[in-house]
Amino acid sequence: MANVFFVPKFIVTGDEALKTSMDYMKDFGKKALIVTDDMMVKLGNVEKLTTELDAAGIAYTIYSGINSEPSHSMIDKGIKIYKENDCDFLIGIGGGSPMDSAKAIGAVVANGGSICDYMGKKIEKELPPIVAIPTTAGTGSEATRVSIITNTDSGVKMLLSDVKLLASLAVIDPVFTMTAPPAVTANTGVDALCHALESYTSKKAFPMSKLYSLEAIKKIYQHLEVVYKDGSNVASRRAMAEASLEAGIAFSNASVSIIHGMSRPIGALFHVPHGLSNAMLLKVCLPYIREGAETELFELSKAIGVYEGDSVKDGADAFVATTNKLLDTLKIQTPADFGINKDEFLAQIPKMAKDGLASGSPGNCKNVPSEEKVQELYKGLWD
Repeated sequence: MANVFFVPKFIVTGDEALKTSMDYMKDFGKKALIVTDDMMVKLGNVEKLTTELDAAGIAYTIYSGINSEPSHSMIDKGIKIYKENDCDFLIGIGGGSPMDSAKAIGAVVANGGSICDYMGKKIEKELPPIVAIPTTAGTGSEATRVSIITNTDSGVKMLLSDVKLLASLAVIDPVFTMTAPPAVTANTGVDALCHALESYTSKKAFPMSKLYSLEAIKKIYQHLEVVYKDGSNVASRRAMAEASLEAGIAFSNASVSIIHGMSRPIGALFHVPHGLSNAMLLKVCLPYIREGAETELFELSKAIGVYEGDSVKDGADAFVATTNKLLDTLKIQTPADFGINKDEFLAQIPKMAKDGLASGSPGNCKNVPSEEKVQELYKGLWD
């Protein structure tokens, strides 16, 4: 069976990547819509970008309204601003939400209609150029052909997936991740871990995607705890930014599975940030993933240096134990810690299980879960 491997058209990484990227942005158009959030403006990350755009002679308009998980109404507003200001390309700067929003705005600008029409649909026309600049090491949106937007009318996180959603240019400059506080560093780092783990164990995985999954996992286990404890460690920040990119490339090609499928309904209904909802689920879902992918977890235990023997079972045990220890060190919040009411959560489990399975992601597990199993795993968040 043949496999097709997708990556962004251009990837610029390392120190001064932002400055170097201007040589490419000049060819994308005369005026950019910068899609971001108020925190990126406050932290000075948008100013870093606009300083370089000014020096390169590229005009821009700033839309800083993506201040939560992106909704269809936020996309509608961005489309209006893009058209009113005669923009011809987009720059998403921030976490996954601004980058996903830039893709969604571009899709509707090029193809018309409403973003709510696009769930599960093929995108027919090419988007205007999209530049993705991550400021966290985790979401991987800079490398994926995916955008996740919440339809607030239906309470469903819409998964849009099409090769046309790949960024034209991904800019991976560690200077941006230096501003991420410990909790954000932890949650987004575990999000990257989920991308790498799910893509490595996915039934859609193939040798080239696994190379990226594996490299990401090795970096994450070596560097995530370091940057959580010392956010000023430039070498580990750089390594985590690279790991996020690698994990994003991996899951863009091999898909995610049960963690992400179950995570999206939690975010849609209880407004939990995407990285955190994945992190909450990892400890609960990892034993289930193991049932269908024990050999893969054994391989990962070898790769991260926590097991040297030949027993597949013992190696998988070592990987699970190491992962749980890391999650404890990172102080990942539970739903109760986040402030979710247990009774309200339990009442939504049937809907969440249906919506999660409908996304298709859990079906990428080698042991495809039933609706009853997904409900059981949701309940496990409260054990």
